[in-house]
Amino acid sequence: VINKSKLASRSIREWQQLDGSIRTKVIQAMADKLEDNAAKILAANQLDTELAVTNGISKALLDRLTLTHQRIAGMAQGLRDVSKLPDPIGQVITGVLLPNGLKIEKVRVPIGVIGMIYEARPNVTADAAGLCLKAGNAVILRGGSEAINSNCIIVQVLREALVEHELSPEILQVIENTDRKEVQQMMRLNQYIDVIIPRGGTGLIEMVLQNSTVAVIETGVGNCHIYVDETADLQSAVEIIKNAKVQRPGVCNAVETVLVNQTIAQSFLPRLYQALTAEGVTIRGCKLTKSIIKEIDLADEDDWKTEYLDLILAVKTVSTTAEALEHIDRYGSKHSEAIITESYQNAQEFLKNVDAAAVYVNASTRFTDGAQFGMGAEIGISTQKLHARGPMGLNELTTFKYMVYGSGNIRIE
Repeated sequence: VINKSKLASRSIREWQQLDGSIRTKVIQAMADKLEDNAAKILAANQLDTELAVTNGISKALLDRLTLTHQRIAGMAQGLRDVSKLPDPIGQVITGVLLPNGLKIEKVRVPIGVIGMIYEARPNVTADAAGLCLKAGNAVILRGGSEAINSNCIIVQVLREALVEHELSPEILQVIENTDRKEVQQMMRLNQYIDVIIPRGGTGLIEMVLQNSTVAVIETGVGNCHIYVDETADLQSAVEIIKNAKVQRPGVCNAVETVLVNQTIAQSFLPRLYQALTAEGVTIRGCKLTKSIIKEIDLADEDDWKTEYLDLILAVKTVSTTAEALEHIDRYGSKHSEAIITESYQNAQEFLKNVDAAAVYVNASTRFTDGAQFGMGAEIGISTQKLHARGPMGLNELTTFKYMVYGSGNIRIE
């Protein structure tokens, strides 16, 4: 990992000095390479999925690991979408002409070398490469051992596009060694790596936060809630919750806990139970919820804290919007939270008081996604407040510097 970090750091100047149109063409060529090499990628992915099944991976995580022709086409389209986005490098964020004649511009520039540590999702390999490179950065990818074959072949074909454009492939690196010592070393390479972005479960993110001396942007953990208030359209609420839980349960923007106002609990909970159990969802509820739906299991304290990433849903009946807000404040991960309501006042109270990267009114939490937000692909969902929050697109993979123009100015005070 030290050698790869050195190579990435050395190659960054060439990459940043390129005209933005050349970076765009390279990323478009990478998209073509993915589709042209789909058979090789799928063969490598089959090795990963077969071993994962043998090791007892959950269905939800297996879904995240598995590639298909359609998903590879989606990865390629994601790269094309990113390539078409405006080049952020050199963008003047603000500019001012001071009375002393100094012209000061705040200009967007690349961060530098970005390290990605992630789990189980080979599509992240392509997304991260495209976004980091488009924003003028070098990137070092360290995926999980469960996707090692997929990740290596994806990076191999992406690097071919760099070579064909007579550019150094060292701007894009993958760590093939799955030994955790490599990760520990990577997190301490301050002289070569500017920021590390972990993307995965709670354990991975906490490990990086606790051990990295390189700056970290925290992403990923999504203990997301949907609150159904006393004015909600019940059929709409059922459909929204079903989408947020069932469509892809193994992703960070899936709902994990539903809060239901007690005024509508008797009429709503049986409808929700029927709709979700038909989709294979297991429900765990508080005492009041279980008194209405006797077939479910009783939830405990751990259920309110858990990001299941599976077809399991915790349900709690609450007396007021204030109680729902208190529960979200205590157990939420500051990712995505939603209210289903026909009350403007309740909606505004929820929007103003929920501390999360994305807060929804009458919509599924599944929309927290760079592509869905019109950013193209994303490198992750930041749940922190500095320097990025929510879906991280191109602008979030840049920093800025002040460019100061003078004409012999000297300071006299």
